[in-house]
Amino acid sequence: MQKSIIKLPEVIKRTSLSRSSIYLKISKGEFPKQISLSERSIGFIEDEVNGWIDERIKASRPSEVQ
Repeated sequence: MQKSIIKLPEVIKRTSLSRSSIYLKISKGEFPKQISLSERSIGFIEDEVNGWIDERIKASRPSEVQ
């Protein structure tokens, strides 16, 4: 399975979180960790960020009994 990497500006855009909020959540274990791409570049695995967004959606919606 091919993995896609997204850079921090895209993560900020998708999550609507600030850079500092993202790093705070990472330090608390509440957001997917970044990966090192080079000495001065980091990225995030797209599937992990999308999974985090999906979890936020589930947590904000009450379970509906059908």
